[in-house]
Amino acid sequence: MITWLLVIILAYLFFSLASFGDKLILAGPPKPKLYTFYVGLLGILVVFLIPFADFGLPSLQSIIWIVLEASVYLLGLYFLYHALEKFDVSRVIPTIGAIQPILILILTWIFFGLQKMVPLHFLAFILLFLGSIIISSEKKPQLTFDFLKLATFSSFLFSLDYIFTKLVFLHEPFLQGFIWMRLCTVVIVLVFLLHKKFRKEMFAKKSISNIKTDIIFLFTQLAGSLGYILQSLAIALVPIAYLVIVNSLRGIQYVFLFIITLFFSIFLPKILKEKISKKIIIQKTVSILLIILGLALLVI
Repeated sequence: MITWLLVIILAYLFFSLASFGDKLILAGPPKPKLYTFYVGLLGILVVFLIPFADFGLPSLQSIIWIVLEASVYLLGLYFLYHALEKFDVSRVIPTIGAIQPILILILTWIFFGLQKMVPLHFLAFILLFLGSIIISSEKKPQLTFDFLKLATFSSFLFSLDYIFTKLVFLHEPFLQGFIWMRLCTVVIVLVFLLHKKFRKEMFAKKSISNIKTDIIFLFTQLAGSLGYILQSLAIALVPIAYLVIVNSLRGIQYVFLFIITLFFSIFLPKILKEKISKKIIIQKTVSILLIILGLALLVI
């Protein structure tokens, strides 16, 4: 219990650092195809992990799950970025975060059957789930059909990604399974280059970026990549019944992000200054208490 819990907490720390980096450099909504392409292409970096793995060809059954995982992962990213292009991030992310644990719970039952969880741990899941929703909510979502369609579909795809990732790790060693999944995403995104319009968009003349922005961007990508590796390791280690807990612990990411943002707002306001009202402090405090209580119940 403790090992995967520590791993996923560390993963969300790195995700929070990546999110903080995005706050500093992201200007305007992301372009869905380009962002999906670049994130998928970064998977090529897993070749540096090959010397540390007992690397070989996966089984035919594993190949099916690997291709499915890579496909739903990239589709999930595309629809997430598409939602962020059309709607405010403060509405999209909390809605996806609210839907995803429920979908993971249902999909776990469908793919693996009913799973047993200690009643106290199920209560921990509820507390973590509520804490995650409260801490990530900034604005009331505008529940238009288009908004719900994009948020629900991307949630569904990311939930399937959890399931397919677990299925890969049930049949393959962690490093081998992880390397093949990311290499598969690289192959899929390279297909994008066959489309003439996409090539034109990708290789269009861009403005010269400054060194500071490039350094922050590299830091953001490194932190995000480390977070993703650790999240995958947690999925590999966690019992099937607790897959939903891994996702529900996402609130910890917002706790870290809030602490980092608060630190910079108070001590380094020239880098980042955010208005933090009394209402926000109360909201964050309540959610943090719920998350701490949920964590306490998990380790009992």
